[in-house]
Amino acid sequence: MSTKQIKAYGTASAETPLNEMVIDRRVVQAHDVEFEVLYCGICHSDLHQIKNDFGGTLFPIVPGHEIVGRVTAVGDHVKNFKIGDLAGVGCIVDSCGHCEYCEDGIEQFCDEGVTFSFNSADKISGGHTFGGFSKTYVCNEKYVLKMPAFEDLASAAPLLCAGITVYSPLKHWGAGPGKKIGVLGIGGLGHMAIKIAKAMGAEVVVFTTSPSKVEDAKRLGADEAVLSSDAEAMAKYSRQLHFIIDTVSAKHDVNVYLNLLRHDGTVVLVGLPPEPLEIGAFNVVSGRRSFAGSNIGGIAETQEMLDFCFEHNITAESEIIPIDYVNTAFERLEKGDVKYRFVIDMASLQN
Repeated sequence: MSTKQIKAYGTASAETPLNEMVIDRRVVQAHDVEFEVLYCGICHSDLHQIKNDFGGTLFPIVPGHEIVGRVTAVGDHVKNFKIGDLAGVGCIVDSCGHCEYCEDGIEQFCDEGVTFSFNSADKISGGHTFGGFSKTYVCNEKYVLKMPAFEDLASAAPLLCAGITVYSPLKHWGAGPGKKIGVLGIGGLGHMAIKIAKAMGAEVVVFTTSPSKVEDAKRLGADEAVLSSDAEAMAKYSRQLHFIIDTVSAKHDVNVYLNLLRHDGTVVLVGLPPEPLEIGAFNVVSGRRSFAGSNIGGIAETQEMLDFCFEHNITAESEIIPIDYVNTAFERLEKGDVKYRFVIDMASLQN
């Protein structure tokens, strides 16, 4: 297969910083869309992958799966994009296309496993996929999103992962008018959950371990914000919440939050703690409560989320950075020093 070389930013090992490199992208095929990358968000999973925290990272690696760009070329059989259109690519860039999950539009559960936008075996070109920290991206149009013309396009990039990660469970578990929703943790995921749940019409209560984030939660739209170390304040919410979205990626006691649920309520985990979480049997048996998980969303639902956020003027709280700041950004992200998402202005790579 024909390829061309383009500029990117990545690393050859877990021990070395990211730097400029040259990678191969496939030349546009019949069903492909190529776009110039304008902005790319930085997700905590990017950090995990470059550090090989989960094992199995494919080096050299070019991270980035919150990718926004403008179409520069389309294949002969492409129907839904033309040159000049805004486009987005999130986590998924390929799947089997024929299993029950793909046919139902929930490709994230594909029986044969999805191809991710970086650090996955590339079934088309061979080798492995390279992400959005690059000059261009090429993807089959089936997995390319139509990016609405957000006024702040850079801050819309994190919707492609953080946005869909919280939108999908909020929709699935029925967030809306008459529902009291808890959001556990205020970071890249949590701050998006507040905005989206409020736009859905739910009453939103935020739980945080950080005193400085109590007021910030209200600025973001939360109806109430609670310091989780305040036992008296926490007790007021016993058996009050219909649903809690748990965005915490560190070890924590979820039983505390199960006890805040009404009967038939659910705590849904979207964070990725590195250690197992213990569930007390009585905390789920009492009140017929559930502890569940959710993982991104399919392509159709991601498009629905983008259109919803555009309609409600929802974007991420973002710090826009040049590409040569990315190593510092990852260091800050590791310390939790960002409110609430870094986004790279990819014009800085061209320059």
